[in-house]
Amino acid sequence: MIWKLTQNKDWQSLEKQFSWVADMKNVIQHKNHHAEGNVAIHTQMVLDELTKMPRYETLSEQEQEILWAAALMHDIEKRSTSQDEGNGNISANGHARRGEYTARNILFRDIPTPFDIREKVVSLVRFHGLPLWLMEKLEPAKKIHAVSLRSNTRQLKMLAEADARGRICEDGEALIESLDLFEMFCKDEGCWDKALEFPTASARYEYFNTIDGYIGYVPYDDFKCEVTILSGLPGMGKDHYIQSLKPDIPVISLDAIRRKHKYSPTDRSATGRVVQEAKEQARVYLRKKQDFVWNATNITRLMRQQLVDLFTLYGAKVRIVYVEKPYEVWRSQNRNREFQLPENVLDKMLLKLEIPQLIEAHEVEYMVE
Repeated sequence: MIWKLTQNKDWQSLEKQFSWVADMKNVIQHKNHHAEGNVAIHTQMVLDELTKMPRYETLSEQEQEILWAAALMHDIEKRSTSQDEGNGNISANGHARRGEYTARNILFRDIPTPFDIREKVVSLVRFHGLPLWLMEKLEPAKKIHAVSLRSNTRQLKMLAEADARGRICEDGEALIESLDLFEMFCKDEGCWDKALEFPTASARYEYFNTIDGYIGYVPYDDFKCEVTILSGLPGMGKDHYIQSLKPDIPVISLDAIRRKHKYSPTDRSATGRVVQEAKEQARVYLRKKQDFVWNATNITRLMRQQLVDLFTLYGAKVRIVYVEKPYEVWRSQNRNREFQLPENVLDKMLLKLEIPQLIEAHEVEYMVE
């Protein structure tokens, strides 16, 4: 079955279906970069430019739906990031990053979407402007290498081209030229229309996580032990996943430490003490070169990165396992668990969720229904 964001794509219908589409007409844009007017006008022009591309017609129906949804959502968070700087100058710094979180929230909670399709849409939203500005980034090659593991670069260019053509601006020709350079650069880097390939998982990890990492280097695997870092919102079933592992593997659980000391799950002041005690336990296992599981939510990359850095310092192989259930199943499981969290706390955590990516560890697995 083909997933579709909606069956009725008429703009007036979209405004009635989705409040975030209705919001677009109230968001003004920079007079020089978007002389066409507000975000609603721009988004309609982008959708028109995308769907009339000859290349768009060559895509599968599912690929078309993914790109169309990303185009509709690409500026969804200009509503929260736009700042009027005076004289018609409007900035919307960070709208793509925030748009990723919002799009994921919508496609998980409001419009149930298969995990792989959802993450393709939100990645296109996140990086929709990258083809226009890639060469201005620090280490553009490494940047596009990482992005290629999340998003198809050919489709990313298509979205960026529709974004560039779907506006009235003074530098339109220059924007289109930058897209041609983006394509050539991706081809030279071996990641055009495909993810960059690595000979081993360790080679991928070393390239993205060491200062002197380079393409082609294949490190010798001499791991002292293996650490499994669980990632997922509370109530998703991480404890259930642990039951599928070897029964004798030690588990460091932040929840268990909280309960031992009778700390409330919502007591942020206790978090530092809990994490410190957990890390001391981890160091004991690492010194013994013993495998173990780190069981906590770990829903942001920063949380995970701090752990990965610690564990790899001791020579461990790190595997991140992300656990996810459908929205309604998740909420039901939370209500039925012994130590449930308030609904509003779960909502806030959902808006902060960052899905683990392949560049973060030696292995990344997705246990998703």
